[in-house]
This record gives sequence, C-alpha cells and structure tokens, in this order.
Amino acid sequence: MRIGIVAASSPFTRETAERVIAQANALFPDDPPELYVHPNSFLAHGHFAGNDAERAEAFLDIANDPAFDALWFARGGYGACRIAQRVLDRLEPEARKKQYLGYSDAGVLLAGLHKAGCTVAHGPMCQDIVRDGGEAAIDRALRWLVDRAPDTLEPSLADGRPAAAFNMITFSQILGTALQPDLTNYILILEEVSEYLYKIDRTMHHITANPDVRKVAGIRLGRCSDITSNDTDFGMTGEEIVRHWSSVTNIPFLGAANIGHDTENRIVPFGSV
Repeated sequence: MRIGIVAASSPFTRETAERVIAQANALFPDDPPELYVHPNSFLAHGHFAGNDAERAEAFLDIANDPAFDALWFARGGYGACRIAQRVLDRLEPEARKKQYLGYSDAGVLLAGLHKAGCTVAHGPMCQDIVRDGGEAAIDRALRWLVDRAPDTLEPSLADGRPAAAFNMITFSQILGTALQPDLTNYILILEEVSEYLYKIDRTMHHITANPDVRKVAGIRLGRCSDITSNDTDFGMTGEEIVRHWSSVTNIPFLGAANIGHDTENRIVPFGSV
C-alpha cells in the first residue's frame, strides 16, 4: 500500500515525518506501507506549508496519482479553506478511488471531498505523534488505512447509521458555502479544543440555526478540551451547551463520542461504515 502525506495547512517537519515512517515500519514489519511525504509539506510561507498554489498542487499531486491508495493529512493548523475550491475543481476520477484521513482544519477539505463523492474519514494525522502517547494514534490511523480495522472506529458507529465528524468551529465556518455537505439523516459528531465556552456557545447557535443541519438524525459530542479560561465563568459545560442548542432546535442529542484533539481520537468514516 502507498500512502501520500500532504500538509494542506501549516508546515510539517522532516523529523516528525521520519518518526511516523519508523512507526509504520514497526507496526507492519513484514509488509510496511510505503509512506511518501510530499516535499512541499516541509516548506514555510508565513503560517502555511508553501503558498496557496503550492499547497493545492501538492494535494493534487497525491490525489490524482493512481500510484497512491490514500492521502493522509500531515497536520492541521489553518489554511485548507484557502485551497479547497481550486483542489475540488481539479479532482480527476482517480481521486475518487482513494481514502482521505484527517481532522481539525482538514475537515474543510474532508467536507468538500465527501460532497464530491470521495471516501473520507475523520481521524488522527501524522502530527499527532508529537503528543504524549501519540504512537497509539498513529497506529490507529495506519490500521484503519491499511486494514480497515474495526476496533479503530468510534464505538457509536456500531448502530449502522451514517455519520460525519468535525471540529466544531471548522464545521461552522463552512456552513452556507459550496463546501457544506448534505448530512440529512447523518449523525453529526463534533469536538472542540482551546476555545472559550462562550465561543462554543456562539458556534453551536450558528450550527444549529442552519436549516440543513436541522435535518441531521442527531448530534454527538466528542471532547471539548483545553478550554480557555475567561474572567467570568460561563456557567455551562461544553456538553450542557450542546444539549441546550440541540433542545432549542429539536435536534436529538445522542450523547458522547470518543473523538477529540488528543491521542484517543477514534476514526469516523463519513457515511455508513
């Protein structure tokens, strides 16, 4: 199996890439997947891994190449929205045969790719190896990409209903744009990191106000972690906020999900497993 790794947002480092490749070789000693990191991923253009045109070309180099079986996002950060349309406009038939895996800012492209008929999943990215215990996240991602191992999945997917997962603010930002996918009768799974609770509240107001989002079968909440402290206590937890807006808009709240910006982040394929 050949997996292409691309930084569609912020730069990746060669040291981190080497750690991920070594991890893949250790996990599959008899027949390791070939991991190819697009060299553009190591560029730096301000905040980004190369300028917009360079990042789009790097993505398309992997997506449209029949020699690759999957495209794995190197990391998040910010920047995927800046290349999304030029990428989606140039997808070739081969791009629709691949598996795409990532989360956080990569959710912008996952949404557009899913809408375009590609096979995508929310799950660990290469940069997760730098977290404490990050090797487990890398193993989970590789076992999904290589073997579709069922124990890598978010447990609630066992009910067979279609699902999609996003970082909360990333999902909010694509609503009303050409990237917004049709999630009618899907379970929408959300997570957030490093935000004020009032911003999570504002974001959930925006998400649940969208008439198409109100067609989902329900919302599950992953972890709202590393909450930013505020001078005044907001007075509600992340779960209480999501329960509130789900109740106000008559969207069923279905409980917790095991996803988040951490090493426990489980795989959520978009659609039905």
